[in-house]
Amino acid sequence: MLTSIRGLTAAAFLSSVVLTAAPALAQDETDPPSAVEVSGNVAITSDYRFRGVSLSGGDPAIQGGIDVVHESGFYVGTWGSSIDDGGTDLLGDLELDLYGGWSGQVAEGLTLDVGLLYYMYPTEDLGADTDYFEPYASLAFALGPAEATVGAAYAFDQDALGDSDNLYLYTDLGVGIPNTPISLNAHLGYTDGVLAPPLLAGTTDDSGLDWALGASATVLGGLELGVTYVGVEGPSIDGFTDDTVVATLSMSF
Repeated sequence: MLTSIRGLTAAAFLSSVVLTAAPALAQDETDPPSAVEVSGNVAITSDYRFRGVSLSGGDPAIQGGIDVVHESGFYVGTWGSSIDDGGTDLLGDLELDLYGGWSGQVAEGLTLDVGLLYYMYPTEDLGADTDYFEPYASLAFALGPAEATVGAAYAFDQDALGDSDNLYLYTDLGVGIPNTPISLNAHLGYTDGVLAPPLLAGTTDDSGLDWALGASATVLGGLELGVTYVGVEGPSIDGFTDDTVVATLSMSF
């Protein structure tokens, strides 16, 4: 899903909001393959960074999600993370993302992913309107031995965004080291709008870059350890927009 998509999210990282593929369950040779696959993921991370900005106050976060994918390419899922809004109770202590979309090959070596993501903060207790929608789209393709992704996410004018909008453009690059369980990845993102890191850090600049360089390794079955250096443009605020190294231990099943 997007690293993160939020974790895109991200991830994405996405970011993010990222869809994680799980190994298919072993089946009897006489059974037809299932038209629907269900996968899940859990993780603990040293800092929940959303597009370079910490949503956990620079502290560790617990995360997890479930994806349901149909053989047609349509999917739905949910992903959540503990957060820390600095005691303001504006967002509470939980982010819950709901999403759905379609992913599939549209040309030789070119995969399209389009969908809609809904960010929810169910534990906020000030009665503020904090939930919002964000449509997204990305293209993934081979770039030599690496896999590249370019994408965009656009949160249109909504009450939760102060009747403003936000555009996020990004590119990801990943490559596996041959004969090892190690993969290297890089990310560059650009925000134009109300969620720009410099604006969130207190300036009047509503645009800015975020970037990340990392490595991950499968250490045991579906258990994966990742280490990523994350940075953003704008003022460096400790535990919020300062450059940092994020360590994550995750399991897919």
